[in-house]
Amino acid sequence: MTAALRVRRTALATLVMLATGLTSPAHAQSPVQNPAAMTMPIFDAHLHYNWEPTAHFPLDKVLKTFADNNVRGILATSRPNAGTHALVAAPGPKPWVVPFLRPYRIRADIGTWYGDRQTMKLIEEEFPRGYYKGIGEFHLHGFAAKSDVVRDVVLFAKKHKLMLHAHSDVVAIEELFAVDPQARIIWAHTGFTEPADKVAEMLQRYPGLTAELSYRGGITGASGVTAEWKRLFQRYPDRFLLGSDTWINERWDEYPNIIGQYREWLADLPPAVAEQIAWKNAERLFGPAPTGNTKP
Repeated sequence: MTAALRVRRTALATLVMLATGLTSPAHAQSPVQNPAAMTMPIFDAHLHYNWEPTAHFPLDKVLKTFADNNVRGILATSRPNAGTHALVAAPGPKPWVVPFLRPYRIRADIGTWYGDRQTMKLIEEEFPRGYYKGIGEFHLHGFAAKSDVVRDVVLFAKKHKLMLHAHSDVVAIEELFAVDPQARIIWAHTGFTEPADKVAEMLQRYPGLTAELSYRGGITGASGVTAEWKRLFQRYPDRFLLGSDTWINERWDEYPNIIGQYREWLADLPPAVAEQIAWKNAERLFGPAPTGNTKP
């Protein structure tokens, strides 16, 4: 990557963070309801350990990053899936790894996978490894979700009791549930900017929908978690997950800040709600977390 490209990517990430209110501690002046949130364990439900062509961090540095930030579980995906294989196979103490099968070999697949018959071949070749808990994260928008390939993926997930991790707009989420009304879907980024009332409507309409909050805008304001999002978290405390979305190298470099920002607004929530979002919802969806060489 050239220096100029690194600068552009860093600038883009900064602009996104500014737009979504995820930069400095937004509620530094507000009372903290739950100081324990600053040290509680976190489950990272949107983690990419991409190997294109090699990983930005070696495996030992990745595992140390998790340990240093008390990230005790990860929903692991990668492009290609070799990065996920490495996390699953890593020896010694490590987080609880929940592997998802990503239907991409290279970055260009993001825009073509849903119309490419090779997608199902990739999934069918990878799935026999025996440890995948879901398919995704995949990018899917609008009525592209009506494709035959998407239908085959959803039906494969239904047959094998897999979750789906969808980076999607409302229309695509609706189309996925139209194929399988009992699907279990993690909504990556929770629509980025969908109003809180729309998020509430989707959660009420689809019991199998869980909202993942990486890059999600509007959660915090000048006084901490906004009133509308606090109401939403208290109404649906069992329907949210956190995620780092380490899609580019800079997200790995900023990992402590990303996790730290989550802790800051989790501390603005009642303890029971914060614990569910930080960790317990993941245990309900994927767990319980294993014992042994995995950190508890």
